[in-house]
Amino acid sequence: MQEASFTNLFKTIMWIIAFYYIFKFLAQIFLPVLVKKAVEKAGENFQKQQQQYSQDTWQKTRNNNNDEIIIDTTNAKKSRETKKVGDYVDYEEID
Repeated sequence: MQEASFTNLFKTIMWIIAFYYIFKFLAQIFLPVLVKKAVEKAGENFQKQQQQYSQDTWQKTRNNNNDEIIIDTTNAKKSRETKKVGDYVDYEEID
């Protein structure tokens, strides 16, 4: 059976502190690079989606007759119904 000693506790605390500062240092170096790449990739995906959408709408309008109107309701918001809980009572303050 092993006994805990002050030196082993001190070594463990020093290792934890060393790993913390090493991780903190590496994060300062690599995290901005990773975030920059993620933002660039998200921007590229956004541009691709916009180009695809604009090409699709251009082709739809080009293929249709000039006198035909098409309304795309796939992305339209549906109106929400509000529940009526009870009657509204207007209170007046009495002096």
